[in-house]
Amino acid sequence: MAYATGAVLIAALAAGCTGNSGTSDSAPDGKPGTPTVSAAPPGKYRTLPDACRAIPLATLKDLLPGTADMPEAQQDKVLEGAATVTYDTDRRIGCRWKSDAPEGTRSIHLDFERVVSYDTSVSDDDRAREVYAKKETAADLPDSALPPEGSPDASPSGSGHADSGTDGKTEDGKTEDGRTEDEPGKKGGTKGSAKDDGSAESTDDAEASDGASADSSDDPASGSPGDSLQPRLLDKLGDSAFLDDALVQAGSTARHRTVSVVFRTSNVIVTVEYTAQPALTTEVPDSKELQEKAQALAGQLVDSFDD
Repeated sequence: MAYATGAVLIAALAAGCTGNSGTSDSAPDGKPGTPTVSAAPPGKYRTLPDACRAIPLATLKDLLPGTADMPEAQQDKVLEGAATVTYDTDRRIGCRWKSDAPEGTRSIHLDFERVVSYDTSVSDDDRAREVYAKKETAADLPDSALPPEGSPDASPSGSGHADSGTDGKTEDGKTEDGRTEDEPGKKGGTKGSAKDDGSAESTDDAEASDGASADSSDDPASGSPGDSLQPRLLDKLGDSAFLDDALVQAGSTARHRTVSVVFRTSNVIVTVEYTAQPALTTEVPDSKELQEKAQALAGQLVDSFDD
């Protein structure tokens, strides 16, 4: 009889535990009424093209003079290019080409960077704008980087290069190149910027005259770009773009000029670097030719992304 009573008691306790478990499972969880936050939209581009296959062979042969005269095996190796080392080809990929010809050396460096925002409140495009803006700031473009207002190349008001944080307007008291009359230029001759014509003609500003002379001595072949070829923002190339032009002294005699074109299209930033080093140390690479070819290549790349 005692054994039966104990069995009944155990069964009753088990039923009580089962009932409590059911009550706990039915209790509400979470926070009712919590708003759902929508993630920022992803970028337009989810992958990157093969950088070493991004430039047509005909364009490569034009950018790398002398390749047509090379033996076939050597020509194929030059035109194939060499991929740059990256850790994630979906995020960054690049390629380099270089040709050595009797007249000198030419090289191309192409870099694709796909920007991804890890902040759900910031879109990939907005993050790419920030990355591009840092590159533009680092280029240290001169104050006259934007075309004068009203010129055919000037961007319409409110459009163009919002990333740069400037509308290109000349402030009161500034000269045409965006400087005050007693303020030296931001870029020297070795950076490839234009010389100040006004300072060269001035007879009472010794410092400006000395600066002009220094530019001439640095570039005896008049290789410094003129006003229209100075480093600047570029219109109608992707969402934002700029061009830099640097003449670099390599050692005691050799010189090479590198023209860089950087542009953003949605969440991808493309960098084109085109370098020339003449065989003769007395020659200076032609800024106009390099800029024209670098911009033409950048234009082809923009079109390929839009296809």
